[in-house]
Order: sequence, then structure tokens, then C-alpha cells
Amino acid sequence: MDEMIIYGKNSVIEALESGNREFNKILISNNSHSDTKIEQIKVLSKQRGIVFQFVAKEKLNLLVPEGRHQGVVAQIAPIKYVELEDFIEEYKGENAPVVILDGVEDSHNVGAIIRSCVCAGIKGIILPSRRGALVNSTVEKTSAGATSHISIIKTNSLVNAIQKLKENDWWVIASDHHAEQNHYEIDYTDMNFALIMGAEHAGISKSLLKLSDFKVKIPMLTKFNSLNVSNAAAIIMFEYVTQVAKKRENKLR
Repeated sequence: MDEMIIYGKNSVIEALESGNREFNKILISNNSHSDTKIEQIKVLSKQRGIVFQFVAKEKLNLLVPEGRHQGVVAQIAPIKYVELEDFIEEYKGENAPVVILDGVEDSHNVGAIIRSCVCAGIKGIILPSRRGALVNSTVEKTSAGATSHISIIKTNSLVNAIQKLKENDWWVIASDHHAEQNHYEIDYTDMNFALIMGAEHAGISKSLLKLSDFKVKIPMLTKFNSLNVSNAAAIIMFEYVTQVAKKRENKLR
């Protein structure tokens, strides 16, 4: 079985609680016996019949440089990517917003975006199999375990994936700082949307911009235009969350 590691207390707890990740073994630092979250990991491991063992902190440091493991490292099977066709079939007839990452190579950004996606109720995230970061240990840790709570789709062609979404009634929104329309001028609640986010330096490729139904920008109060892609993605997604919340509130009145 191919294997990867996840590390950090929250990441391991989320993966255990999700029930959809296959564990091999969990390694816990000898110095972590009295820690509340470590105790939670032990309880969850026993419930699922997963082996855990206590090891010297130095062994964990060999697996995770710079001691960022927080005293726990789990050896797990790689994430199972979802086929786009299966995702479309699962959500047929209902709104299922997705985020598409075009050339985002920093694993920390990918993990942060996945975390925001789960918090914002986004149903899927689409990653290119080349020219971009896929799910690895850094993504798992940065997402705080959110990778276990969202459909992650890997595709050989973002163009083909977007065309398939459009054929199935998704509207495509591109985040582009050259756009004329502000991100809050779109009614996200009135459509099934796919939001494209591009890499910090290159932005969204021209082929994907051409496929977009809307192009939106985040307005700035200064000329210092350097929002991190994970920050920008969160701003747009939570405009969607705000609109959903307002719509629900109005219905209750």
C-alpha cells in the first residue's frame, strides 16, 4: 500500500473522525501522555481499531522536520480523489459550488483554500494533475484535516473539466484583478457556480478566462495589489456565505 503521513493534532483528529481515511499506524511522542487532544486521538484510535505507539520525539522529528508534528504523526493511505463525473452525478439537481485552482503550486495555499472551502460549504475542489500542488502532508496539515470533508477532484485538463461543468449547469466565475465587476456584485445564491483561482504571479490562464461566464475582482483601497491567493479565495467564498445567510434571514422575517 502506498503511504503518506499527516501530522499535527487537529489534522489527525479530523482524519480519524471523518472515518473515510485508511490508517496504518499512529506514532505519538513519549512526552505527550497528559495532553487532552492526544488522549482524544488515543480514544478515537481504539474505537476504530487503529494501532498507535509511543516513540521518542526524535523519531517524529525525522519524519517531520522542524518539530511541526505537535507530538503526533499518522501513517495513512493517500487520499482518494473523486472523479468529476461521479461528483456531478452525486449533486445532480442541487447547487454544489466548487473551487478550481489553476496553477497554485504552494501547498500551504492549497491547504488553506481547502480549509476555507469546507468552512464556506463548498462541495468540491478541482486540482490539475500537473502544474499545481496536489494533496500532500503539508496540504493535510495546513487544511487542519479539512481534506477529509470535501470532494477533491484531480483532472488532466482543467479546460475539459470546466466544459463538463458548464454542460451540467454550472456557471463559471474567474477571479481576475483586471475585471470590471466587483466580487460582491454577483448573486452567488442564484446559481450553481465554479470559482477559478489562479496562481499569484501568473493568474488564470487565457484558455480558462475565455470559458468564464463572469470575471470578478476584489476592490482595493490602495495600489498595493498583492493579496495571497488563499486570502482572495476566502474573501470571495465568504461573500457567498454572507449572501446565503442574508437570504435565509429574509425568509424568516
